Order: sequence, then structure tokens, then C-alpha cells
Amino acid sequence: MAHLSLENPTELAPLICAAFLMVSISTAGVCQVLWLRTGLSQRLQQPVDLGMRLRGRPLFGQNKTLRGFVVMVPATGLAFLAWSMVPLFAAGIWELTPIAFLLLGMAAGLGFMLGELPNSMLKRQLDIAPGEAPDKAWLRWLCLLLDRTDSILGALLVVSLLVPVSAWVWLICLLVGPGIHAFFSFMLYLLRVKKRAA
Repeated sequence: MAHLSLENPTELAPLICAAFLMVSISTAGVCQVLWLRTGLSQRLQQPVDLGMRLRGRPLFGQNKTLRGFVVMVPATGLAFLAWSMVPLFAAGIWELTPIAFLLLGMAAGLGFMLGELPNSMLKRQLDIAPGEAPDKAWLRWLCLLLDRTDSILGALLVVSLLVPVSAWVWLICLLVGPGIHAFFSFMLYLLRVKKRAA
């Protein structure tokens, strides 16, 4: 995707750009929630770590499965494509071709999903069971912070490697994004996809 063409990258409006990213990923998140409730998704419960272990512990654990990737990645691509056509966003985001927006969105969705894996690996090494909270209060707060920001950081990092993204966009997404992430986590809890609301 190094061929993505840009015009006037310094004029990108941070608030509009951040809103575009959050709305697009949230749209894909809705698709993800609906997908995880289907019986078909249950057939893709294979762990992404393929049973690999580190220091005798699972690499990522049983909650990180292929079913999370198969919809989030293409859904984010389609969301980027769809929202890029909305006039509200057009003036503040990158000037890319439709196919470039699709590919950029898919890359962002992949970054979003991959961003959760280091946190999962850390928790497995600390003997924290998948879906459970640590016993120690300070560690519980640290894990909560990581849970709310890891996927956002993953998406921002990938997007920033491909197109210009200002520090203001990062700041806005990291301030607002965790609240959106918390909402989706709560919805997944209500739908009994997750064990905990937090």
C-alpha cells in the first residue's frame, strides 16, 4: 500500500479525521458484535496462537480466535470505503481512491485485532485466565487501561504507517476511543459473548 496517493496531507482536519477513524471502526464493531452472535462464527473458534505456548503457558489464550478476524478486517475496509463517500468527512481526510480506502480500512482492522495480542500474551504470562481480571488492584487497573487502548493503538499505528496522521488525531482517538471500546465490551457482555463487562 506504499502507492497510496495523497494531496495536501498537511491540511487534514484532525477532528474530522479522528471522527472518521472512530466512526468507521465503530461501524465494523457493530458488524463484529452481530457476527459473534451467529452460530457460524462458533465454527471458527480456533485459537490464533494455534496452541503454541511460552514458558508453559498459552501464547494468547482461548479467547483470541480466528472468528474475530474474519469479519473485523473486511468490515473495517468496507466501513472506510462507505464513510469516505460522506461529504462531512471528505474535506478532512485523505484524498485516496475507493480501492485505497478499502485497503487502508482492512489494514486498520487488522491492526485493531493484532493490537490486542501483546496484551493477551502479557496476561497469560501473568497467569491471568482469559476473560478474568487480576487479583491485585494496581494490576487490574493496568490491564483495564491496556484493554481499552491496545486495539486503538494497533489501528492508529498501522494507519500512521500508510498515510499521514497527526498527533492531534492520536490524542483525540485515545481520549474518546476507550469510551467507545467500553461500550462495545458491555454490549458483548450483555450478549454473553464476554464473561465480564469491564
